[in-house]
Amino acid sequence: MNKMENLAYYNGRISLIDEMMIPMNDRVCYFGDGVYEATMVNNHHIFALQDHLDRLYNSAGLVRIQIPYTKEELGQLLKELVLKVDAPEQMLYWQVTRGTAPRNHIFPKGDVKANLWVTIKPMKVKPQDQLLKLTDMEDTRFFHCNIKTLNLMINCMAAEKAEELGCDECVFHRGEVVTECAHSNISIFKDGVFITHPTDHLILPGITRKHMIDICKAHGIPVDETPFTMKQLMEADEILVSSATQLCRRAGSLNGQPVGGKAPELVKLLQDAYMKKFLEETA
Repeated sequence: MNKMENLAYYNGRISLIDEMMIPMNDRVCYFGDGVYEATMVNNHHIFALQDHLDRLYNSAGLVRIQIPYTKEELGQLLKELVLKVDAPEQMLYWQVTRGTAPRNHIFPKGDVKANLWVTIKPMKVKPQDQLLKLTDMEDTRFFHCNIKTLNLMINCMAAEKAEELGCDECVFHRGEVVTECAHSNISIFKDGVFITHPTDHLILPGITRKHMIDICKAHGIPVDETPFTMKQLMEADEILVSSATQLCRRAGSLNGQPVGGKAPELVKLLQDAYMKKFLEETA
């Protein structure tokens, strides 16, 4: 089988990413009307695929998008597509939009089917021992952050702010309460306890965050799913930023001030256990 440098898929059509053409009336173009997922691929094996499928279907249900595949059918399609890309280490991204129809705020009626997009490109997991630089920004997003929608303008603005300041990520907070980051979850260690914002409507229920909680519990580390403040963030023993593409990484500074560095043994335990899980599932 001839393998590709990268891959784009749209409703059955396959091409290189730069060559794929999308109808202008796809509702993503006007409204960002869709939901998405992303995860890493190692040795052509998709990491935590079932978790990501479960979250995709939950997000779609919350915004009333009917995905035209069963979870099993979509999972099998994704497994087949990652085999078509030459690089064994990849980032797999997929999204489902409400369909293609003339611009109208009202959902399209009749037999308009949802559209499936997939992109796959070579990517390696970031080094887990590299410290992150953080900045912060008031969280002005809407109140449905638990749904992984394509409406990410504020997230992009926050990520751009971080980039302009020479930082790696931007921490969102509503008043003094920390929620998450522009494209990651954020958690802390304090006095041996793993503390992370609860999975309410203000944060995305991160798959990596979920796995980190499981690992902590398996190793007897107490877990506290309670909102914490910016002051608690600055005073934390360690700050951990987690996502599907970066896994679990430490922060070393926030707005130019040094943070964390007080519980390296807990961070190493968590990172080592998570990398072991990643490598075993994608062996």
